[in-house]
Amino acid sequence: MYTIGKVAKQMGVSADTLRYYEKEGLITPVSKTAAGYRLYNDNALQRIRFIKHAQQCGFTLSNINDLLKLKRENSACCNDVRSVAIEKKLYLEHKIKALQLMSQALGELITICDDETRPLVECPILAALENSLDRRSKGVRP
Repeated sequence: MYTIGKVAKQMGVSADTLRYYEKEGLITPVSKTAAGYRLYNDNALQRIRFIKHAQQCGFTLSNINDLLKLKRENSACCNDVRSVAIEKKLYLEHKIKALQLMSQALGELITICDDETRPLVECPILAALENSLDRRSKGVRP
């Protein structure tokens, strides 16, 4: 049995994170001491490893909770989990494309700002951003 502090240290998370996981139903202490300290077993450590690895793959805590529910369902199969993974992958690919477009737009703005001595009122980056906002508020696409 491990106290929350030992689990937190061993797993590289804070005790607050573990309390949050508990609040979200992701982990459950096996018991509590007479003083109210949470006690965890090896299964909890395994669950926390699962959570951390799933987060590294881009899953949110809500997604992880869904995966854990699938794991407990008798009628669920591997394809159900695969579908969740495919959906997350598509979401991440969409997010990556959006970030690449943002990066490209910023690169273009940086390129047009080629005079470091230009006064701020003549800054092409600020002007471009202001013009874009003006066009959008008038219903015109940039």
